[in-house]
Amino acid sequence: MSGRPWVLAETNWKTVSAEHPDVAVLPWGATEAHNWHLPYSTDNIEAEAVSVESARIAWERGTRAIVLPGIPFGVNTGQLDIPFCVNMNPSTQMAVLSDIVHALESQEVRKLVIVNGHGANDFKNMIRELQPASNVFVSTVTFYMVVDPAKYFAEPGDHAGELETSLIMHLAPHLALPLTEAGPGRERKSKLRAIREGWAWAPRQWTKVTADTGVGDPKAASAEKGRRYFEEVTRKIADYFVELAAFDPERAYED
Repeated sequence: MSGRPWVLAETNWKTVSAEHPDVAVLPWGATEAHNWHLPYSTDNIEAEAVSVESARIAWERGTRAIVLPGIPFGVNTGQLDIPFCVNMNPSTQMAVLSDIVHALESQEVRKLVIVNGHGANDFKNMIRELQPASNVFVSTVTFYMVVDPAKYFAEPGDHAGELETSLIMHLAPHLALPLTEAGPGRERKSKLRAIREGWAWAPRQWTKVTADTGVGDPKAASAEKGRRYFEEVTRKIADYFVELAAFDPERAYED
């Protein structure tokens, strides 16, 4: 029995050579603690599930998007004192991304979408640096910015809150502890007013910000909220894959 042809890890050379995928999709997450109740792989589960479902929808519409194996490590410089939070520096991410783009370019794959699932990952400057030297059109989508979470969640939270907990309850309920096991996700705010107001920024040292590694109260989470949110997000990203497949980077802008 063959696997899903839109998932590279499950398909084969015969299928790939016959289907000629239009768009490569790279899920990129992180390995880090998510409050007391969610798995370390939360960002990876979410980024991969969003990528795969979006590609499935696009495939059914005739777009041959194919999901590459995900990258499970993200930027976690503020969590180095938390056991098994694995950091990948931005410079390392750049080297990995550059190698992937180079490989795709040599195989005449011309479009790559990074589906990001981790807040500290920021691929914009990497793409700016890669683009002048490559014929691959590289773009990035951070899945939790695709849809206004206020439509589904009273308090989405920043990390392992209502949004992420609802998603994992939908996508991988066997990996989530009961909500009674979750911490409150209480965040200690910066003493710097400009950072509190959001117009200045500095990285957070996570163990000084939160006692349970969560930022956002997960108590109102539910699998049904996660399902409805997931379905809208993946429909919109699938629309992007379909549009991107027909897109000519040489004629990228309207007259």
